[in-house]
Amino acid sequence: MSKPNIILIIADDMGYGDFGIFNDQISCTPALDALVDEGIVLTQHYSAAPVCAPARAALMTGRYAQRTGSIDTLEARGLDRLRLDETTMADVLGGAGYATGLIGKWHNGALDRRFHPRSRGFQEFVGFQGGWNPYYRYRLDRNGAIEYGEKDRYLTDVFSDAAIDFIERHQGAPFFLQLAYNAPHFPLEAPDDIARKYVEKGFSLGVSLLYAMIEVMDAGIGRINEKLGALGIADNTILIFTSDNGPALGDWNGFSQRRFNYGFNGGKGNTYEGGIRVPLIMRWADGLDGGRRSSDMTHFTDWFPTLLNLAGVDMPAELAIDGVDVTPVLRGESGGVYPQRFWQWNRYAPVSACNAAMRDGDWKLLRPLIKEAMEVRPQDTAHDHAVKYAPENYVDIAREPEVSQSIPDPPPALLFNIADDPFERNDLAARHPRKVAAMEAALERWFVDVTGL
Repeated sequence: MSKPNIILIIADDMGYGDFGIFNDQISCTPALDALVDEGIVLTQHYSAAPVCAPARAALMTGRYAQRTGSIDTLEARGLDRLRLDETTMADVLGGAGYATGLIGKWHNGALDRRFHPRSRGFQEFVGFQGGWNPYYRYRLDRNGAIEYGEKDRYLTDVFSDAAIDFIERHQGAPFFLQLAYNAPHFPLEAPDDIARKYVEKGFSLGVSLLYAMIEVMDAGIGRINEKLGALGIADNTILIFTSDNGPALGDWNGFSQRRFNYGFNGGKGNTYEGGIRVPLIMRWADGLDGGRRSSDMTHFTDWFPTLLNLAGVDMPAELAIDGVDVTPVLRGESGGVYPQRFWQWNRYAPVSACNAAMRDGDWKLLRPLIKEAMEVRPQDTAHDHAVKYAPENYVDIAREPEVSQSIPDPPPALLFNIADDPFERNDLAARHPRKVAAMEAALERWFVDVTGL
């Protein structure tokens, strides 16, 4: 069998509750629903972070983001940058003869050509380097040429069209396409006729726009799937759909994003299940039996070694990665791949006891947010927005030192048994103090290892 094509589709801020098949068809996602029925669904699959830039860095390198330099989303400060000595999945697959392309959102380095996707293993790029982009009056980079969108062209459709074009041009040889939709990340913009359907069903305008954004993305995935079938390459294409982190559930510019999240606690930005447990659906008819669900725990860092193995590409011996090859899980041959897993994220320099978590089998330790460690200076927020909308006006990231944060003592850790309590309703810390102490010590050792702090 020839090497499989790989299409890795990443939504932005989408949770389980955004799928029609998981929300009693509140939203309209027929293409994704069909993929759930046909493929393998990993029900305990985790992002590497509760926000996008570090999550994407871990996915691309197989390494915890704290090792890679991508620790936050603030591209104007360069805190999203994937360090130049890191090796990406695209680097390795491209070196093994794959055509490589990134369509959509990058968010692992802007304002410097050394951090551009075409310098990080992707031979082709159609998208934007920062954290978000308008859906109509967008700024788009096509392999270095800049174009601007108008009101009559929706960015999600532009990305779907670009993906189909990439597939058509590379159908004769193995390809790796990372299709990183920015839907349903803000700004909340969608075609009026689709959003109106949800308003008429009684949803708020914000949620109606979100579901409309997802519906347009789903339609694009359906067109991509049809193209694969028409070209006769669907069966030997590994098609993966996931999300970078859980759904944003707050308010943005007066729009509420509060919606069904399948009962999970938390959402984007925190390390409760709702922030880091994300959908993963995979179909490869020639290589894996479909129509299955697995509850084995998997993680973003696992996809680097796993996809290389499935593609028959050797992992470079010099790479030190944190992920494990979960091919046995995908083949239904394993009773569980349960290494310990860790998470931590706050603004600016990492704070070990803030917004951190650890899974050890079914046990999950969680260190709650510390408000002071999650605050961004207003001038940094304004600078970051300006860079996102007009990067051509800037030549470098902010170089002035970060203001030191005054961090109070952290709140006590929480302990959950995810097998018994997947929605994290019952804190068991008081009943299992020795388990808490052991997991806290392991979490601190991990933090020192990945950050050097």
